[in-house]
Amino acid sequence: MATRISGDWFADGRTHWGVGIEDTFVPQERPGHRKLDLYELTQHYENWRDDLALAAGCGAELIRWGIPWYMTERSDGVFDFSWMDEVAAEMSRLGLRPVIDLMHYGTPLWLKNGFINPRYPDLVARYAGRIAERYAGVFDDFTPLNEPMINAIWCGMDGKWPPYLTGHSGFVTVLVPLVEGLQRTCEAIKAANPAATVVHVDAGFLWRGEFGAGRDQVFLDEWRFLAIDMALGRVTAGHPLWKYLVCSGASPDRLDAISCQAITPDVLGINYYPAFTAQGRQPGASSDHPVEAGTQGLTDLVTAYHQRYGIPLAITETSRIAEEPPDKIAWTDDLVRTVAELKSDGVFIAAVFWFPLLDMYDWEYRFVTTPLDAHRQRFGLVDLVRGPDNRLARVPNAAYDHFRDVTRQGGRQR
Repeated sequence: MATRISGDWFADGRTHWGVGIEDTFVPQERPGHRKLDLYELTQHYENWRDDLALAAGCGAELIRWGIPWYMTERSDGVFDFSWMDEVAAEMSRLGLRPVIDLMHYGTPLWLKNGFINPRYPDLVARYAGRIAERYAGVFDDFTPLNEPMINAIWCGMDGKWPPYLTGHSGFVTVLVPLVEGLQRTCEAIKAANPAATVVHVDAGFLWRGEFGAGRDQVFLDEWRFLAIDMALGRVTAGHPLWKYLVCSGASPDRLDAISCQAITPDVLGINYYPAFTAQGRQPGASSDHPVEAGTQGLTDLVTAYHQRYGIPLAITETSRIAEEPPDKIAWTDDLVRTVAELKSDGVFIAAVFWFPLLDMYDWEYRFVTTPLDAHRQRFGLVDLVRGPDNRLARVPNAAYDHFRDVTRQGGRQR
């Protein structure tokens, strides 16, 4: 068992290494859309003790781990913390410091229309406050809302998740209450536990190629920061995307109220995957495609956030999807080298998380009828291997051992 790192981990001058358990929850079903609960699909609910032991065993000091709100508050105002109590006790025993995902996409089944329900901002804050109060001293680091831009895209622009809106007006309709809920969640956390740390997590966006009028590089490079700009109170009448928001249906008074409720997270997390964070488009094409961006993409993204916000940074999700461990091992070494280079250039990275620790299943599983294992994605330091009894064995691969060697070296180049 390790010794839990201190509460000022993001300001102690070290780069801490962590892992994460994939925790997407979209429990709402409808014809053609299956339930998506990654804890269920990866059998984490049954194997959570083993999974936490694997996290501690690879030398992780931090773990990104999410609470399934829909399972914790099954009916309005009625909470069940029995499983959470066990998890919190085990994390404490193992010396893991969790960064708790309070909202990783899905809302409870009883909350009609999800994020656009008028009660959503207050309800998500109520839930967050209960968690922060009950687990103070164990759960002291929180992500109020994972990847708000991705959330608003899937729920509001592309119509794939509830409440199934589309277009820019749908995107803005979802984004506004998401940001309001994020702000109120931060307030509730700090009220319940003044010593708590807020780790905002943004999906990184990079673009390569020609994207056309109305969606050119200048627009996209502002648009990618829209949710965090709003939460930090930067979106006022002078902001480059104020007109875009208003023309897409946002109330100026509501935007003003958001700017007046500005929050400042303690840590700004950036999610980056070298094989698909960057999106490209060929001239004349109607859809984007993933572009390999490697370490240069990571450097570009981290530098952009550093220059724009000046808040302590963490790489809250990164990994290399690969059938065999050598590519994952190489990406771990690339991370060590890139973090050292950024630090030498004056950009400090407080933490790096390999995410996810285990293999996961692609979100597209929700929309098709093919078997689950057809959607397995080989991100993990730990392979999921299905046995004849349908149980998923946890099998650490060579990249797990290498990651452990890196953490033992303190993330230094060897």
